[in-house]
Amino acid sequence: MYKINSTRSLRQAILELEKKQVEEGRRMKAQCLDAYEGVKPINLIVNTFKDMTESKELKDSVLSTTVGLAAGYLSRNLFDDSSESPLKKMFGTAIMLGLTNVVTRNPEGIKSLGMQLVKIVEQNAEERIHEAIH
Repeated sequence: MYKINSTRSLRQAILELEKKQVEEGRRMKAQCLDAYEGVKPINLIVNTFKDMTESKELKDSVLSTTVGLAAGYLSRNLFDDSSESPLKKMFGTAIMLGLTNVVTRNPEGIKSLGMQLVKIVEQNAEERIHEAIH
């Protein structure tokens, strides 16, 4: 700051400090409101879910789990419940266990296969929409 030699410069310095105080007060109020909004329970929940949905690791884990469950469900429906014969049931159980092992040991391969299937379905849907328009 500079030296104050007169009443006029004193008044000017006081006005500048008052302006500075008002501005800092506004900033502090804004920070307090942001902090208050951040700790509201609903905002904590929303922010947590937002962080979870943006997490690539979580998405990959959910995708791998979904693919594994779908493969298990399909193999059970196709092989396990298909017959009353104990030999066929044993064969179905072996296939189901084999598919489960393949899915759990190769999650990246299964994921890439799933992504390719999704792309194929999307392309077919786009072609059908294009054909329907023209």
